[in-house]
Amino acid sequence: MKDNIPELVQRFANGDASAFEELVSKYQKRLYFLAYQMLGNHLDADEVVQETFVRIYRRREGLADVTNFASFVNRVATNYAIDILRKRKGHGELSEDVVAVKGDIQMELSRRVSTPGDQLANKALMEEIRRALATLPPKQKITVLLHDVEGHSKPEVARILDCPEATVRSNLHIARRKLKKILKKRLATEE
Repeated sequence: MKDNIPELVQRFANGDASAFEELVSKYQKRLYFLAYQMLGNHLDADEVVQETFVRIYRRREGLADVTNFASFVNRVATNYAIDILRKRKGHGELSEDVVAVKGDIQMELSRRVSTPGDQLANKALMEEIRRALATLPPKQKITVLLHDVEGHSKPEVARILDCPEATVRSNLHIARRKLKKILKKRLATEE
């Protein structure tokens, strides 16, 4: 898949509509997952994916200068999702239909689950993590999602967010500290 992306981008930049369709096909699920994790509802995630490809289509002539299309498309989607979050009050609450956080966090928790009681506790913990993530400012939230949930390296996150790697490290540190404080407080009150 990755081998022919530069060729597809070049063909699309030169006006090949079928190349654009292939790019959409290759990236829409990934972008949807990212947007859904950030925004917490299907309609907003669909809007982000749609608007991302509209914006890319409008900029197609300039795509020849893009060296990493995956980072570029992620950055366009992330920026639009952050715009949506900023428009919401309180940095946006995730909707109730959000599925538990994916990736490393959930996989690590699921490895430990063995009984129905443990599964119920795991589900409750995942809900608390989801709520805690919803309280973070947009930049910290997306940094945690990209790095800790999707598994991108710090340099990759910096490229996607178009910011220095030091900013990524700082956002991760601050966000993790906030999450730890929130989760300690919430989990202590449950016991």
